[in-house]
Amino acid sequence: MIQEGGVRNLWEASMSAQGERHTVEEILALPDGQRAELIDGVIYDMATPGRTHQRLVHYLDLSIGNFIKAHSGPCEVYPSPFGIFLFNDRYNFVEPDISVICDTSKLDERGCHGAPEWVVEIVSETSRTMDNVVKLQKYRDAGVREYWVIDPLLRTVKVYGFQPLSYGEYAFGQQVPSNTLEGLALDFADFASAAS
Repeated sequence: MIQEGGVRNLWEASMSAQGERHTVEEILALPDGQRAELIDGVIYDMATPGRTHQRLVHYLDLSIGNFIKAHSGPCEVYPSPFGIFLFNDRYNFVEPDISVICDTSKLDERGCHGAPEWVVEIVSETSRTMDNVVKLQKYRDAGVREYWVIDPLLRTVKVYGFQPLSYGEYAFGQQVPSNTLEGLALDFADFASAAS
């Protein structure tokens, strides 16, 4: 079944007439190699990322990690797959492309229990609605302080600040400043000609 925006829902058809919600335990029990996210008890399949997506994840992980190390910061950066128990409940589990966690007491071997300070998602055609609408609302409601949506096709970076409220949109090639890590600004010029 195809959800709006091309997000494929694996198990929605199997939900009972009583509106049964799926749980984190079901996500954690998936076979090795099968990845999915859980939002409000609905399971969403995760497509295999493409080359440009993975190049962006690598660039972000390396750049943010090196900045934190150079400044002896308390934050840690985790690229996907890394589990975020977003509301620390049984019905929400996501794997953002990049998670920056500054309150390391939220971390254990299973992932992060609660909202990261900064989340980055890289848009694909199948995740456009999920990243720009559904996750935007969920991350804000969960207490994420900063959310970036990187769109390789449109060559833009949307920067949402939730604490305090702010918004900026940048083109690839412009310096994109982080609100979470003061002094860090990233430039996506090397990806300006990349396809998603």
